[in-house]
Order: sequence, then C-alpha cells, then structure tokens
Amino acid sequence: MKLFINGEEMIVPDNVTNVEKLLDYFNLNNKAGIVERNQVIVDRSLHAEESVTNEDRIEIVHFVGGG
Repeated sequence: MKLFINGEEMIVPDNVTNVEKLLDYFNLNNKAGIVERNQVIVDRSLHAEESVTNEDRIEIVHFVGGG
C-alpha cells in the first residue's frame, strides 16, 4: 500500500490496516506524540480503530527530549 508519511511517499505492507499497526511497523507506538490522517488529528485512544488506506496522508510527530 502506498502512503505519504510526513510528506514522503512510502510503501508499507498490506497488513498495516490501522494507525496502531502503522506505528508498530515503524517502531513508534510508544514514541508518537500526535498522528494526523488526511489532515485530521487521530486521538490516541482511537489508533486501533482508525483505518489506514491506500494513498492516505499521514503526519507523525514525536517528541525528542534534550536541552
């Protein structure tokens, strides 16, 4: 499946069917702060229910600590 993630075209396996699985695929499930699908923020409690489909535009923001 083709997705646009943070502005980059990427191919992910077809078994990546929701936001939770997408974050798992990129090992970001515990690091993602905000996920946006097609310009709508997805509440963390809905990651397992929010579908991901071909050519979706996903923005993933994660916070990095530092000083």
